[in-house]
Amino acid sequence: MTVGNKRRQPSLAQLRAFAAVAEHLHFRDAAGAIGMSQPALSGAVSALEESLGVTLLERTTRKVLLSPEGERIAVRAKAVLAEVGALLEEAEAVRAPFTGVLRLGVIPTVAPYLLPTVLRLVHERYPHLDLQVHEEQTANLLDGLTNGRLDLLLLAVPLGVPGVAELPLFDEDFVLVTPLGHRLGGREGIPREALRELNLLLLDEGHCLRDQALDICREAGREDAPVTTTAAGLSTLVQLVAGGLGVTLLPRTALKVETSRSNQLLTGYFADPAPTRRVALAMRVGAARGAEYEELAAALRQALRPLPVRVLDRDA
Repeated sequence: MTVGNKRRQPSLAQLRAFAAVAEHLHFRDAAGAIGMSQPALSGAVSALEESLGVTLLERTTRKVLLSPEGERIAVRAKAVLAEVGALLEEAEAVRAPFTGVLRLGVIPTVAPYLLPTVLRLVHERYPHLDLQVHEEQTANLLDGLTNGRLDLLLLAVPLGVPGVAELPLFDEDFVLVTPLGHRLGGREGIPREALRELNLLLLDEGHCLRDQALDICREAGREDAPVTTTAAGLSTLVQLVAGGLGVTLLPRTALKVETSRSNQLLTGYFADPAPTRRVALAMRVGAARGAEYEELAAALRQALRPLPVRVLDRDA
């Protein structure tokens, strides 16, 4: 095929015009939505039809309808515009660090206890950063990170996922939460072996904290026992303990918030070395904003020092 016979490439202005018409099905409303005059919008859509060789709209005196071909092209046009928007966001991030959108994924057993510190830090130090928070379980967060739906994660590690880099923040101990009158309630120096005989209450399947609790029990020599009672969140779990159904393990960052809701609880502390978990930021290897994320991790380590955790160095 000669160059002269090649069709002209559609422009972004044409795609925006058509996408607006496809959304509003009204030329005046579409023109107002994208700040274009109605004649210019109509001309852009006609030019797109000509360059593609496809009739996109069915025009009547009363309304505008998408043709079957137009419905298919509209999906593609919106996808192209979304990718162009993402490209512009990426370029903006390179030009001006800590501006634009940052989509942060957080696990439920971290979000209520660390987000106040994270949000305060972002508000004070990075006022032009549009932080968007998504609370999901670990598997969903990792899927969102790898497919580009999320930019950065705050969760328990290690993950061991190829293509994902971890920026460690801190280690924190687990404590034992019991009902009033329990023989281990209020004690210090509890040996891990005590977990072998306890009625341990756990979160539902899918929570990494459940898996960590089971790992701690196995390290203590406990055989897996059938779990008859579980909870979707730590708040419910602690209330079950207060009601005398068993005991549970809580990370130290959650202790103050969750135990303050009931006067029917006691806290026990393990002998050194206590069982712990590590919390980190996670990003895609080679992320365009990787230097920003590392700077954010460093700032977070300083901001988290007042919490009952052991803040880590970058290379921990």
